Amino acid sequence: MIRKANQNDLREIKKLTEACAKALQQQNIFQWNERYPSLEKLQNDIEKEELYVLEEENMIIAIIVLTPNMDEVYRNIDWLSKTDNNLYVHRLATHPEFWGKGYARTMMEFAEEFAKNKNFTSIRLDTFSKNTRNQKFYKARGYTKLGDVYFPHKNEYPFHCYEKLLAPS
Repeated sequence: MIRKANQNDLREIKKLTEACAKALQQQNIFQWNERYPSLEKLQNDIEKEELYVLEEENMIIAIIVLTPNMDEVYRNIDWLSKTDNNLYVHRLATHPEFWGKGYARTMMEFAEEFAKNKNFTSIRLDTFSKNTRNQKFYKARGYTKLGDVYFPHKNEYPFHCYEKLLAPS
């Protein structure tokens, strides 16, 4: 079941992101760390009602943030869609115990359906340049790689920006 996160979920969500950071670091993928995503960032996502959780048997297995707000860092990307009516995906994460079982795909299907139902023009996101698995995942879903952004507080390496245009409904 996918639902909006609430404040009672915050600690479990933070533990999930910490487990992801640790598991990724063990694969030499340093896209998340002890500072990101912070408890404050996740709490803000919940307060803005933009964080969704996939829950099974009272356990949060995956999370995703869906927002219409473009971060300033994306301003210099030559996006496919020339509108301001885009959905941004952030902090897609599956608990490492459930990696490879299709939960990220389920969350992206949810995001794409959400975007279509709300008549967004496209979905935009970024993924860490050293995370080749994620890059293949988004390419296979029809996302186009457009350019790079940097988040110095996260990493020295770039994050690739992707966009998928949605057919008008």
